[in-house]
Amino acid sequence: MTAESAADLAAAAHDRTAAGIAAGIGQRIRSGALTPGTRLPTVREVARELKVSPVTVNQAWRALAAAGAIVARGRAGTFVQDAPHAPRAPAAGRYQRLHPHSDSVFRIDLSRGTPDPALLPDLTAALRGLGDDGRIDDLSATYLGEAVLPELETAVRADWPARAERFTILDGALDAVDRLLAVHVRLGDAVAVENPCFPPFLDLLARLGARPVPIDLDESGMRPDRLAAALAARSPVLVLLQPRAQNPTGASLSARRVRELADVLADAAVVAGGTPVIVEDDHSSGITHAPLRSLAARLPTRTVHIRSYSKSHGADLRLAAVGGPADLLDPLLERRMLGPGWTSRLLQRVLLHMLTDDAARTTVTTARGVYRARADALRKALSHHDIRLPRGDGINLWFPVADENAAMISLAAAGIKAAPGGPFEVTDHPHTDHLRLTVAALTDSEIPEVARHLATAAVAVPTYRRIRRA
Repeated sequence: MTAESAADLAAAAHDRTAAGIAAGIGQRIRSGALTPGTRLPTVREVARELKVSPVTVNQAWRALAAAGAIVARGRAGTFVQDAPHAPRAPAAGRYQRLHPHSDSVFRIDLSRGTPDPALLPDLTAALRGLGDDGRIDDLSATYLGEAVLPELETAVRADWPARAERFTILDGALDAVDRLLAVHVRLGDAVAVENPCFPPFLDLLARLGARPVPIDLDESGMRPDRLAAALAARSPVLVLLQPRAQNPTGASLSARRVRELADVLADAAVVAGGTPVIVEDDHSSGITHAPLRSLAARLPTRTVHIRSYSKSHGADLRLAAVGGPADLLDPLLERRMLGPGWTSRLLQRVLLHMLTDDAARTTVTTARGVYRARADALRKALSHHDIRLPRGDGINLWFPVADENAAMISLAAAGIKAAPGGPFEVTDHPHTDHLRLTVAALTDSEIPEVARHLATAAVAVPTYRRIRRA
C-alpha cells in the first residue's frame, strides 16, 4: 500500500479553493498518478501544506467521495477508491424509501409521521391577529435587523433546558441538524445515533461520508452501556439524539438516564481528551407528555438543543429554535449569513403569536391529550389480541412484526398503509422487524378494525423462505 504526501497533493491543486483541490486530486486519480489503494494524507496535513482552512479541504474530500474517487476507512485513513472510474448509481435515500412519491390508494394511512391537521392552531387567526395589532409594518425590507425577534427569544428562553450562550431560529429541525453536521462532522468521522433512528439523520450522514454508530435504545432512551462501548471503540465526534418522543419508538429520556449518559460522556472526555458535540432534537415539543430532560443541564458547554414547532403548530412554519454554546453555533451562524441570513421574521412573528395566544395554546394542549388518548386506545385494542406495546410518547408506535414486507402486504390488502421499519434501522440486519405506525389522525371508530388487521400482520410470513443473518 502506497501513501501520498501532503506536499505532492498540494502541488496538484489548481487553486486553493475546495473546487480547485478536488479538481487537482481528481485529475491525478484519473491519470493514474494516484493508484487505487493509495493512502491520502489527513485533511489537517493538506490544509497545513496549502495554508487553508481544514473546512476547505474537507469540502474537497466530500466532493471526491461523492464522485466515488476516494473512500474513508475510519481510523485507517482515506484511500483512493479501488474502482474510481466505475460510475456510482445514486442510492435512494432512506427518507425517500419511507415516503415514495406515489398516490395514496389507502383508506387508512398510518405511515406519514405527521400531526392531525384538525388539531393544529388556526394559522389564519394568527395572521389576522398580526394585522390587527399592526405588527407587520415593522418587518420592512431590511437586511440589518436582528436575526431573531427579541420577543420570540424571550418567550422561548423562558423554559429552555439550560442557559444558552447563543440562540437562533432556523428553518425547522432538519435544517438545524443539517447545518450542525456540516460544521462539526467531516468525511470519515463517526457519529453516535440512536438505533432505530430517524431516517433523514442517516441520509445526512451518508451525504457527508460520515459513519453512523448505532446505540441501542430502551424505554428511557440511549443505553449508557452501549454508548460507553461506542465511545471507547469508535471515538464519535458527535452524538445525535431525540430526548423525548423518539421517532420511531416514542422513548423519552428519564432523569436517571440523563445522569447516566452525562457521566459516560464525561468519563470518555477524560480518556479521549474531549467530549463529543451533543445535538438534541426535541421534535415534538408541545404535544408530548414527558417532561423535557436535556443533557444541556449537565453538559452545557457541549450540547446544542433544538426545539421545533412543526408537529405542534404547523409544518409549513418550518421553524426551530436552537440554543447552545457560542463556539458550537457561531460557525453555523457565520456561514448562514452568506446564504439565507435569517429565518423570515414574519414567520417568527406568527409563531410568537401562537405561543402567546390563549386560543392557540388551548388548541395545542387539547392536541396533546387527544394524541395520548388515541395511542392508548390502540394499545388497549392490541392487548385484546395479546400484543402489548410499551407506553411511549408522541404520535408514533414502533410495532414488532415477524416480517416487515409480509406485514405491509397484509395491511395493504386491508387498505391500511404503514411505514416500513427498515429505513429506521442503522444496522442492515436487525434482530426483529418493525413497522412505524402514526396514530395522530386515527379515529375511535377505526381503532378496533386497525388493531385486528395489525394482529394479523404481526404474524404474517413471506411466501418465500427468508434467511435472517445474525
